[in-house]
Amino acid sequence: MFRRNERPQPDAIEVIIGLRATYTGVLRSDTSIRVDGVMESGLLETLANVILTESARVNCEIRARNVSIRGHFDGVIRADRAELLAGCYVSGTLYVNSFLLDEGATLDGELHMRGDGVEEPLDLANDTEPISILPGPQQQQQP
Repeated sequence: MFRRNERPQPDAIEVIIGLRATYTGVLRSDTSIRVDGVMESGLLETLANVILTESARVNCEIRARNVSIRGHFDGVIRADRAELLAGCYVSGTLYVNSFLLDEGATLDGELHMRGDGVEEPLDLANDTEPISILPGPQQQQQP
C-alpha cells in the first residue's frame, strides 16, 4: 500500500467501475482506470490509461494517455493513443496521435489524427467506398 506522500505508478489500476456498477458523472484519477460496467454519461480523465473491457458499456468523453477498448463505447476520446481491439464497437469522435484498429473491431465515426501534415479528419461514417488491401481483379469502367 502507498503512504500519503507516495504517488502510485501511473500504470497501476486503482480505479475500477465494476461489472455490476453503473456510473454517471466526472471521474478523475492520476492512475489508470478500468471499466467493466456501465458509464451512462460524463467524463473519464486521467494522466494514465483507460481500459474498457469486453463487458463495458460507456457513453462519455475520455481524456487519457492511452485508451484500450474491447467493449462498447459511444462518445469522444482525446488521447495520445487509442487501441480498438477485437470485438469492440466504437461510435463517436477520436482525437489521437496514434491509432490501432484490430481485426474484428468496429469504428463508426470520425478519426482525427493530430500530427505533421494531417489537416482534414478521416470521416469513417460517410465513407462508402470499400478499402481493398489485397490486390483483386481489375474492374472495367462503365461508359
